[in-house]
Amino acid sequence: MNISELSLQRPVLAIVMSIAIVLFGAIGYTFLGVREYPAIDPPTITVRTQYTGASAEVVESQITEPIEKAVNGIAGIKSITSNSALGVSNITVEFDLQTELEQAANDVRDKVSQAIRNLPQDIDAPPVVTKADANSDPILFMPIQSTTRNIVELSDYAENVLQERLQTIPGVSQVQIFGLRRAAMRLWIDPAKLTAYNLTIQDIKNALDKENVELPGGKVRGNSTELTVNSMGRLTTEEDFNSLILRQDGESIVRLRDVGEITLGAENEETVSRKNGYPVVSLAIIAQPGANHITISDEFYKRIEQIKKDMPPDIILDIGRDRSYFVRRAVNEVEETLLIAIGLVVLIVYLFFRDWIIAFRPLIDIPISLIGAFFIMYIAGFSINVLTLLAIVLATGLVVDDGIVVTENIFKKLEAGMPKFKAAREGTNEIFFAVISTSVTLAIVFLPVIFLQGFVGSLFREFGVVLAGAVLISAFVSLTITPVLNVKLAKDVHKRTRFYTWTEPFFVWLDTSYRRTLTRFMNNRWLAFILIALCGAAIVGVGGSLQSELAPLEDRSIIRTNLTAAEGTDFDAMEKNIVSLAQAIQDSVGANARIIFSNVAPSFGNSTSSNSGGCTIFLVDPQERKTSQKAITQQVGKILKNYPDVKGVPIQEQTISVGFRAASQLPVQFIVQNLNFAKLRQVLPTFLDECNKSAILQGVDVDLKFNKPELQITINRLKATQLGISVLDVANTLQFALSGRRFGYFLMNGKQYQIIGQVDRQNRDEPLDLKAFSVRNTKGELVQLDNIVEMAETSSPPALYHYNRYKSATISAALAPGYTIGDGVKEMQSIAARVLDESFATALSGASRDFAESSSNTSFAFLLALVLIYLTLAAQFESFRDPFTIMLTVPLALAGAVVSLWAFDQTLNIFSEIGIIMLIGLVTKNGILIVEFANHKRHDGNGIIQAVIEASAARLRPILMTSLATMLGALPIALALGAGSQSRIPLGIVIVGGLLFALILTLFVIPAMYSFITRKNLPSLHPMEDEAVQTQDILPSSTHSHH
Repeated sequence: MNISELSLQRPVLAIVMSIAIVLFGAIGYTFLGVREYPAIDPPTITVRTQYTGASAEVVESQITEPIEKAVNGIAGIKSITSNSALGVSNITVEFDLQTELEQAANDVRDKVSQAIRNLPQDIDAPPVVTKADANSDPILFMPIQSTTRNIVELSDYAENVLQERLQTIPGVSQVQIFGLRRAAMRLWIDPAKLTAYNLTIQDIKNALDKENVELPGGKVRGNSTELTVNSMGRLTTEEDFNSLILRQDGESIVRLRDVGEITLGAENEETVSRKNGYPVVSLAIIAQPGANHITISDEFYKRIEQIKKDMPPDIILDIGRDRSYFVRRAVNEVEETLLIAIGLVVLIVYLFFRDWIIAFRPLIDIPISLIGAFFIMYIAGFSINVLTLLAIVLATGLVVDDGIVVTENIFKKLEAGMPKFKAAREGTNEIFFAVISTSVTLAIVFLPVIFLQGFVGSLFREFGVVLAGAVLISAFVSLTITPVLNVKLAKDVHKRTRFYTWTEPFFVWLDTSYRRTLTRFMNNRWLAFILIALCGAAIVGVGGSLQSELAPLEDRSIIRTNLTAAEGTDFDAMEKNIVSLAQAIQDSVGANARIIFSNVAPSFGNSTSSNSGGCTIFLVDPQERKTSQKAITQQVGKILKNYPDVKGVPIQEQTISVGFRAASQLPVQFIVQNLNFAKLRQVLPTFLDECNKSAILQGVDVDLKFNKPELQITINRLKATQLGISVLDVANTLQFALSGRRFGYFLMNGKQYQIIGQVDRQNRDEPLDLKAFSVRNTKGELVQLDNIVEMAETSSPPALYHYNRYKSATISAALAPGYTIGDGVKEMQSIAARVLDESFATALSGASRDFAESSSNTSFAFLLALVLIYLTLAAQFESFRDPFTIMLTVPLALAGAVVSLWAFDQTLNIFSEIGIIMLIGLVTKNGILIVEFANHKRHDGNGIIQAVIEASAARLRPILMTSLATMLGALPIALALGAGSQSRIPLGIVIVGGLLFALILTLFVIPAMYSFITRKNLPSLHPMEDEAVQTQDILPSSTHSHH
């Protein structure tokens, strides 16, 4: 008693089971989240510490090193990268995918708080630990302009209103502000006047500390009331500061305005961001790793609507970029593809059965299996994303297969004139085994995918589980409800439609000509070996020449350029360059650009150096422009060549990237590490020369530079001691005069802002000016610095980098047109082999690392899939030889796949690899049907050749039908019907090409190989009963007679 007989006896039970599957699926669907790709962002924690004015070496040794040492012991860390630049240390800790984000953040906080004891006492604030990658890409980007306010006032609104409201959206890690100029009281001091009044900068600091205080006073208690005492000692306006008394001798009073100029200015004067040439302040929303972008952006728009209600009329908000837009678009596209696929499959099934009532039976599999798949997604905790939806699109063609095979077999019995109930029972039983084994092989192909590690595992896992789930549900449905429908919907007298009689001759011709050709082929069956050898040659020859990458680039309507100028370039010079570059891009790209956003010295993330900047071009939607993103990128590249002072390469965003950082960097990222800094310094120039000579790499750059100009000041200790001056006095004087340190705080509108003192610009614009500064000695006299210091001009690294605790340098490059990441990585590795000795370690980062991880894993999955299928088939056919016949379809399909990839100029990437693994399961199905049937025929007493020809001819229609259904299901993907779907084309091409090629060859090669490989005499199906028969001469009961 098997499951289909049970269903035929209790049809209502069968129908109820199907309804239950649909019900659960529909409920599961409502709970699923939507994203673009499965969550593959590893938990990333950033530790940022500021130490104003400290050089890179000091920051590295006193801040980065102690924190890294402490953090290094945490479990589950994948990499620790850090950079120590002028006045700031950034450490990024990346964890394994499995690690919980909160857990990781708490571990890092713990270790950092232990390390604080070892840090310098005068750092501006304790290290800040955030749950995000400091360099990650914003998911929402909003430039803010105002018609009346200046940038300082606008910054104030952005920071205190917008940032406050948006930071609390669930899933947001931080809201960064580009071009932020926070208000500050700036004291611009004139050293000549100070000396004239016999004062030093230290005196100003002391005066502020004494005069700008507010301390709680306690309370006054009377008999029945109490009063709180509050001493208002804070300075608040420019006037208060100007009239601050520095010294009073008898009649003469020296005020702050006598020695300098005090204005309300910006805390950071050296940063600016522009939109289409006008200065703006921009909010960038950074998501936590693994957060759902669509829910964040929905909430964001809700809050913006609320903010707009009470927003001052002069403020203009504009959405620069919304990453969730692409997510929605990709999801909608795949939904369209799904509808097209369903339409095509319905059509092909109808054309073969030419009767709607019959065609309806296999088609019932589609809604039940696809909706049931959502329940599987819900249980497994997946989301609706491009990969799970692709799995559903491909499943459309696959789930009807089992239904087709069952219906087709019952249909044959009915045509032979069997009563409908008997036809249903016997038709199902005969094919029962083949249905189960084809579905199981398909599901098993995806088993190895579940074992894949890293982010490739997460991507493939969702695809594989959904597809395998849908196919298994469809097998269940075909064996329960399909036979029931065949009984319920069949008329007693089998009547033919007019369309049927009109087209039948064609199908008959198809059957007879195939049988004729096959018989001829079987006379020269050795040809099969030649065909297989040719396929093998094609795989090796063509497959070896295919380029490989992680995923093809899509048109995301965004081009980024990170720009750097020579070390030591001043902010003003850099700004001039970038403004003119942005203007040139605007003139050239014109109407294709929606917003051209440029920034100079962005004040967060890693680079605070004034020689860095960037230009991002947001293009209009692909449908609205004739030029592709690729062409515009090349255009921008040409413009950059006219600006020799700034260096940069336009970057298109990677389709799939781990974390957001990789999306905005150059594709090839190669890290060279060594414990000894001198060796790194020595080898880098030769390494870069080699890279520049290469034809594959373009725009080669290295993050570690050695040429930042600096002034080294040495103090003559002997002279200083004689004059009564300590080294600390000299250092303090220089620090207060030049570094823009905080002298204290003042209050404005109830918020606290910094007071920053610095020597004014014209008194610090050349090295000689430093010698005019004065220090007060122990006797109270002023001594000029040039009596006790010597100056030398040298150069030093502007920032020092570590990778996993080693000193490191990252060499990044773009690719020359026509090359892929795979070529770039190979090239870098061969250069490293030539240039570096044993003491160096190398690593990949960014998109290159993602690529390397993905390619090492998939070949393992592929081999494991082959082994598993072989074992499954051996178990089903109770033979170790028969499965070999079936496995021979794999090289045929592979050859088809590589040849079609090559013909359409596609690459080997994640999508084509998924397709190839899927192919293995798909093509073995045809083989299973033929071999299973041939064995049946031989049990009925036919010879090997006769049996296999009969079996192949009998199975021709279901094989054609199932293959065509699957191909048409994948066709919309291959044709890329939809705007952002370029990256998915290879998946469709592999399936359509591989199946088509395999289909034609399978119909001839499999029968031929079967005749060579199979055993000469088959074992009996029922050895136990056969023995019983011999002893008692009782005939086997009729249920076991084989048709």
